[in-house]
Amino acid sequence: MPIKIGGNSAIVISRPIGLAFLGLYSVQLIAIICLVWLYYQQSVVITDQNKRIEELENKLEILEIIEGYQIGFTTDETIQLAEVIHEDCAKFGLDPLLILSMIITESSFRRNQLSHKGAVGLMQIKPSIGRAVAGKWHIEWPSDNGLRNPVFNVRVGIAYLFELIYKFREIKQAVIAYNLGETVTREYLFFRATPPERYYKKVEKTYLELRRRLESEKS
Repeated sequence: MPIKIGGNSAIVISRPIGLAFLGLYSVQLIAIICLVWLYYQQSVVITDQNKRIEELENKLEILEIIEGYQIGFTTDETIQLAEVIHEDCAKFGLDPLLILSMIITESSFRRNQLSHKGAVGLMQIKPSIGRAVAGKWHIEWPSDNGLRNPVFNVRVGIAYLFELIYKFREIKQAVIAYNLGETVTREYLFFRATPPERYYKKVEKTYLELRRRLESEKS
């Protein structure tokens, strides 16, 4: 009931009722915390599921492109290539379509390609460069076939392109250096000359074609 304390009106609540209110408040607080926690857990699960779905879609896109170009690969080999392109591009922050475009330009996904300059495999890598890159990134050299191993070849190629992008600070120059050679490309730049862009234009054209194809399939 109301009582006077220092001229102000107040309400006196008995101890049992106060404890009851405190208990009710605690229960409500715990319930709210539980609901927030459950919402957070569900959000994490949904986010994780969406991420997995997106990763699967990306892998399927890569797989479909490889299947459309590859010559002489088994289904298992094609799946392995799609996996390594997806995973290593994510690792180095590269666009898988760029790597696919370079492979198409370099070898058209034909196994055991060998250039007159001694470049080997899908991404046309010289053995000296392949060994240096593999050693630097701790990529185990296969006991059989070496750079003729498609998965190994692509892993080394992706790492090498990343190195060139890091060195030249520009994708266009890195792609040119991948084909022309780092030393020759630097000589062009040193003398303020424009290095040949024919290879880059081919890669760019293929990249844009692949991008348009994927966008049309999604629309």
